[in-house]
Amino acid sequence: MAQALALPVAHGLSSSIAIGKGNAHWALMPTYVQLPSSSPKFLGLTVKCARVGGVEVPNNKRIQCSLQYIHGIGRSLSKQILNDLSMENKITKDLSEEELITIRDEVSKYTIEGDLRRFTAMNIRRLKEIQCYRGTRHIAGLPCRGQRTKNNCRTLKGKRVAVAGKKKAPGPR
Repeated sequence: MAQALALPVAHGLSSSIAIGKGNAHWALMPTYVQLPSSSPKFLGLTVKCARVGGVEVPNNKRIQCSLQYIHGIGRSLSKQILNDLSMENKITKDLSEEELITIRDEVSKYTIEGDLRRFTAMNIRRLKEIQCYRGTRHIAGLPCRGQRTKNNCRTLKGKRVAVAGKKKAPGPR
C-alpha cells in the first residue's frame, strides 16, 4: 500500500470537530482522516485469517493447528505437510507470503473440503442404491458399523418416542 487511505468519519464526530462560530456548515460535510499505510490495523480491526485451501485458517494459532480447520486435514496430515515442506511450526500470522503460497500448493495436492464431502456423499448414495446392509442402515438412520442400538445411538435415532400402553413388567415379589 503505497498510497495513504482516507476514510469518512461519522457525522457525530465531524460535528464535534467543527466547534465555534460560523463553522456550522462544516458539520454537514464529511471529514476525512489520514491513516498511516504501514499499520496492519484498520480502525481497531486487524486481519484475522489467512486463506488456505478455500478456508480461512486462524492467524493466532500455530500453522499445524491452523491447517486442521480444513475438512480432510487432521493432526497427522498437517504434520506430514510441514515435514514435506521442511517448514517449522510457526504462528500463522508470522508466515511470509511465499511460505503461505507453498503451503497452499502442498494442500491442493490432497482431497479436501467440497471434493471430499462430495466423494463421501457419492459413496453413501451408491451403498443406498445397491441396497447392501450398510446402505439399508443409512436409509433407516441407524448405525452401520455394528454398534448396539438397544440403549445408545440417540444421535442417529433421534429423540425417544414413548410407546402408548407399554408398561414395565412387575418385579419379583
